[in-house]
Amino acid sequence: MNNQPFHQFCGTEGYVASRALQDVVNVAIALERPLLLKGEPGTGKTLLAHHIAKALGMEIILWNVKSTTKARDGLYTYDTVQRLNDARFGDGDVRDIRRYIKHGPLGRAFAGPERVVLLIDEVDKADIEFPNDLLFELDEMRFHVLETDEWVNARHRPVVIVTSNSEKELPDAFLRRCVFHYIDFPDEEQMRAIIDVHFPSLSSELMRSACRIFYGLREVSGLRKRPSTSELLDWIRVLLASGAKLPEETVPFKSVPFLGALVKMEEDLDTLTRHADRSADVRTAGHRFFR
Repeated sequence: MNNQPFHQFCGTEGYVASRALQDVVNVAIALERPLLLKGEPGTGKTLLAHHIAKALGMEIILWNVKSTTKARDGLYTYDTVQRLNDARFGDGDVRDIRRYIKHGPLGRAFAGPERVVLLIDEVDKADIEFPNDLLFELDEMRFHVLETDEWVNARHRPVVIVTSNSEKELPDAFLRRCVFHYIDFPDEEQMRAIIDVHFPSLSSELMRSACRIFYGLREVSGLRKRPSTSELLDWIRVLLASGAKLPEETVPFKSVPFLGALVKMEEDLDTLTRHADRSADVRTAGHRFFR
């Protein structure tokens, strides 16, 4: 167990973290357990790991998980091809197998001279057994290199951040070893604080209009992919670069400039068109009623 003060992470200038998020990060650090983060895509799960590393003054090591990733990939690889080439062409001592052992992200986190932040990003992309295959290494902080019959022991226990987009259910045995947090989508007040970090000189009028349209889009039922925080920031950046003006009325959304920066699926554009048509029908009926 580390002997550092509990409140090691309080957010950074570039990352607005809620008090609940700050607390769970510090709990994970104090317990020396992996922090499992879930939440909508674009809520800052991956970015949080970078800012934890920045706040703690540590290097970050990234392990980007793919559908083909195996647990051993994170430990080490044995370069048999290079050894074969060296044997054929006489380049180096092929009897020294250690020359052909390359540490993966988890191996580098264990073997490094300083404590680091290890980000296991999108763990749910891999096979369902992938998290369970890491249980021993994450518990014992060591792993066995079969080819040399040696153990690699962690010099320092890394701060492990695991992200998931809930594409697959994670095994119970893995969940028991983690501290869990679901990052809620920011409300408008928190979103304004996030925008202010990235665009400190943004006018209050543009801030208000951008948030009105953004949250109006997210409230439309039937969207397969609601716009995220990162897409809002990209959209504001485009608005500032172009000097475009935002419409006074949210509906119809098709009048919103650069809508493609927010809405990324053709089906969702169709949904917005139908929503605008229904809203227009409601307004027309209202005018007739009160006339």
